[in-house]
Amino acid sequence: MSSTWKAAGLTYNRYLAVAARVVRRSLKEQPRLQAERRGEMDLRFAKWTITCNYIPTWRERYRTVSQEVSLHGSTEVHAYLTSVNLKADVVQLHLAAEQGVDTVERHPENPPPKRKNAATRIDAQDISCDFRTAASAEGEKLEDDFDVLQEVLPEEIVGLMDQVLCLEMAWHMGYPLSQSLFTSYHIDQILWPNPKTLDKAKFDRHGEARLASTWLHVVYRAYCLAVIKCCDYVHRRIGAEHYYEVCSQNKAQLIAAPQSYVNVTQEEDFVSNLYNRNFLSHFNEAGIQKLLDEALGYTERQASIEEATRYAIVTRLNLRRRMLDAVASDLDLSKNSQTQKWMQCTALLPKLRESRPVAKPVKEAFSIKIQRRMASSVPPRPMVDIDFEDAHTFLRHLCRDAADVYNVIEYHGSSNILNFVYIFQSRKPQPSIYIRCLLQSLIFHDMKILGTVTITKLIFDDLEELVLPADILLDPANGDVEAPHNPRFQIAQAMREHVLRIGDPFLDMFRALCMNRSRMRRMLCHLIVDWENVQLEAENLDVELRKYTGEKPLIDGEDTAAEVWSFPLSSWAYYYKLRQMEWIIQMGFELRVYQNDELSGMYWYLSNVVAAKLQHLERIQTFVMRRFKQTKKRSADHKKRFSQCFSFLDVTLLESSATQWFAIALSKYMELYTVLSYFSLITDRCELVPYSTPELRHALRMRPFMQLSIPELPSYAELNGATSITRSDAEDDEDQALYVLDIAEEAAKVARKEWEALGKLDAEKARCVNCEEWWRASVKDIVRACIACSIAIATMKKAIQTPHGKPMKEVLKVEMPGEKSYHDFWLVPRVSLR
Repeated sequence: MSSTWKAAGLTYNRYLAVAARVVRRSLKEQPRLQAERRGEMDLRFAKWTITCNYIPTWRERYRTVSQEVSLHGSTEVHAYLTSVNLKADVVQLHLAAEQGVDTVERHPENPPPKRKNAATRIDAQDISCDFRTAASAEGEKLEDDFDVLQEVLPEEIVGLMDQVLCLEMAWHMGYPLSQSLFTSYHIDQILWPNPKTLDKAKFDRHGEARLASTWLHVVYRAYCLAVIKCCDYVHRRIGAEHYYEVCSQNKAQLIAAPQSYVNVTQEEDFVSNLYNRNFLSHFNEAGIQKLLDEALGYTERQASIEEATRYAIVTRLNLRRRMLDAVASDLDLSKNSQTQKWMQCTALLPKLRESRPVAKPVKEAFSIKIQRRMASSVPPRPMVDIDFEDAHTFLRHLCRDAADVYNVIEYHGSSNILNFVYIFQSRKPQPSIYIRCLLQSLIFHDMKILGTVTITKLIFDDLEELVLPADILLDPANGDVEAPHNPRFQIAQAMREHVLRIGDPFLDMFRALCMNRSRMRRMLCHLIVDWENVQLEAENLDVELRKYTGEKPLIDGEDTAAEVWSFPLSSWAYYYKLRQMEWIIQMGFELRVYQNDELSGMYWYLSNVVAAKLQHLERIQTFVMRRFKQTKKRSADHKKRFSQCFSFLDVTLLESSATQWFAIALSKYMELYTVLSYFSLITDRCELVPYSTPELRHALRMRPFMQLSIPELPSYAELNGATSITRSDAEDDEDQALYVLDIAEEAAKVARKEWEALGKLDAEKARCVNCEEWWRASVKDIVRACIACSIAIATMKKAIQTPHGKPMKEVLKVEMPGEKSYHDFWLVPRVSLR
């Protein structure tokens, strides 16, 4: 295919351009004009000529460039120019830029180099593409005249520290280093060229005769080195785990509209590009901590500065010491919990804000022009400006999350770990990328769960808690049998192979929960297909293992010929498949994926999925109870294991029932959204979006579950019929609406009672030992949502029953929940009388 395209003179870029043009021309007039504007591009260029008649030779031009570089003290840059194959015309361009000449006239003996394909990526590290050759005609300087060794006041030191802290937090938020931390002249002076020793990592890198001021060289240098080392530890921790980088295209959109940061990068996390810099990875923490101690001692000895200024500097140095110690300890997971260290950082944050008025900013110490010296494949981008209050709030949440994440290392069973990760990731605001990667490291350290539990034990514990308490399939003694004819030997072999097969999907479910919310939902949509295959393979294994376990079928009471088998391994896989389906739908509400007119249908589908989960759990409970009654010798250990299984099933059944009732109360089948849409109080967005039909949107919402065999997906006709007000014996429209609202009101009451009962359980029974406080807060939010739903239904019923002779739009006012709601999964509209 590619050879045919080349023979026809058609490149892939050309093909895309033709296809885009055809699509634009096929649109109607107004959309076509808008689409064509997106295809417009502007090109700005300047012609450079030299007004000098004398064209120096290659050696003279090279010597001139070397002298210019040497005068600025850039010996390393001189070495770089020597190492590359510098063309004569390139040197000529550099001479013109250094001398401030507006134009360059190329000599016939030195023609310009041949241009590469336009699609070839421009590498900014190529000296022929140096940004200095593109100085503006208005006389803008290529470099700022900032002197990193100039005298600074103690108040300016505080301001510089706060500015660096804001840029560091901006990097944690997802902005690249070229727009945040690497815009500092002082940090750039330390990092480039890469220092070989810690003594070389200073501001006077090129042997200037005058030394930096003591405040700058002792205090601010130590602070900058500590910041760089903290970033090194963070970069190494994040790079060792699963994360998603922010692409340059999204960042380009972000800079064009900074207020849309959350929307643009909601599926991305982090920019790891170091732009050919090194974060001083070869220096240890102890040397930098010693410099911080010296800076603290120097500050304490200065009697000439004001006490408020001394307090501000000491607070920032102490905070940086604690943070450096904490992130360094996070990198070594063999140590104990680091909760205390992060709590010490949190304790210093109020003092940081309290001493903020002392700071005097030094804006000229930061510049976007440093990007011209970085190895990057994108044009310069504006510097990020993060407000100190936003940076302080972000740092406070980071320290809080880092202290709380270590609660996961206490192993209380597989379900406790899963609930901890799920609830911890649901916190608002969501933990940052560093915390999420730290959580992954704590769970999967050294290919062991929490560093102590093997993957086999984790899966066996989960199987035992749900479907196989005290069962021969999970007996550790099976591995000691070596006789091939022994059934236990065959069971051990089969279970070992099964664990190898289900290990990756099971652990990937934990990893998916460690992503940001948008990425989590997307990964679960892909992962659910793997669980479909696991379920099918587990069914075959269940049939094969029956001859070794001697299982007897359960005879259906109505049909004596019908044999019902337990299928324990397949039932376990089906349970987690249903649970992931439930998460996908619920996170669709949280991320506002569904439009207002789709909410009722998706809540109805959620109730169907949870109903299938309830039915499946009852089936599992039936077989577990049957096996418990058939056990003749019940030791204390057997009773304890069965008790744990029954406890888990009871809690899961209660939670599923509460979820189902609330979903019914909010679904369009028998609840509020049906009535709101019925009286045109909710806009049908389908009428506003061109090329959209209800059938197409239904197919779009069901797409993540298309490849699943069970549960069966509802067709559009089935969903539409279930979410429409239909009652044959109703006299009028109001009678139908009241009938639906009565059922919705009763469902909301039942849901509230069950959620309240769930909230009264102890942490051990609810499987939230490590996250009890967060879990109870989440349950309380759902109870408040149930109350709000009941109030909205009562308001609607009152408006319908009161005769007023006006359209319902003039009587009721409906406000759909925005960013703030009682709970992200349950979107209850506010209904009030006008």
